[in-house]
Amino acid sequence: MKRLLKWIVGIVVLLVVAGIGLAIAANLLFDRKRDRVVAVDVRGMGVVSDEAALARGKYLFASRGCSECHGANGAGHVVIDDPGGLHVRSPNITPGGAAAGYSEADWVRVIRHGVKKDGRAVMIMPSEDYNRLTDADVAALIAYLRSLPPAPGGAAEFKVPLPLKALYGFGVIKDAAEKIDHSLSPAQPVAEAVSPEHGNYVANMCFGCHGEHLSGGKIPGGPPDWPPAANLTPGDGSIMPVYETPEKFKAMFRSGKRANGTSIPVMPFESLRALNDTDVEALYVYLKTLPPRPFGGH
Repeated sequence: MKRLLKWIVGIVVLLVVAGIGLAIAANLLFDRKRDRVVAVDVRGMGVVSDEAALARGKYLFASRGCSECHGANGAGHVVIDDPGGLHVRSPNITPGGAAAGYSEADWVRVIRHGVKKDGRAVMIMPSEDYNRLTDADVAALIAYLRSLPPAPGGAAEFKVPLPLKALYGFGVIKDAAEKIDHSLSPAQPVAEAVSPEHGNYVANMCFGCHGEHLSGGKIPGGPPDWPPAANLTPGDGSIMPVYETPEKFKAMFRSGKRANGTSIPVMPFESLRALNDTDVEALYVYLKTLPPRPFGGH
């Protein structure tokens, strides 16, 4: 009996030591990855703050998720406050806030590449959705951000539970700077029309949740209770068959509800409702051209 107890105690001690070791390793890897410097080659683009540019920038801010995360006034707010310990407050990006002193190149770096002014990667920033924005759209967005009235608020705040630190540190959860091909040239402008080409451009805003091929699956970095993103391709498990017409698809964007009337959680409908009819209908046309992929297929 004494020998058995010694074995049990020994195993418990080993497990405790191993747990402490894993916790230390997770924290070290998390800090190392969070603080790494990501070198990207960026340039300014001659931002023009005329009436048309500001209007376009305001539309992009409202419809591409910026206001969803940073608030309608850009001052930042709590984005995630999960009982599991994940707490995220977005930064104030109005003049005088966390982005004070950002040059045009600094704005390009963070919007397109997910890299802050100091060269460190932004932990939570869907820059993979914005990497393919045209120069004109990035310039318009910068112009609008610079026009925002200064508001109180500071830098981003993060509280990350140990399991997520481990997943991030070991590379299971990737930040935008890891996902982006930083060598790609900016997208070339296409005519704003109800066309697959323009829909393809609009669809860039969907990659962060629905994946590079829009086949859905677990949302990277989301809290564990978040449902998976839907498959937007015609493959197995696709949600598209219930939207037989662009009108039904558009109604979902406007209402935040499925075709059967049930509410859709997680999707950023504050932003999606701001999409104009041309963008929504072009997105619908583009999704109908996608090749079938199984749910979560990459």
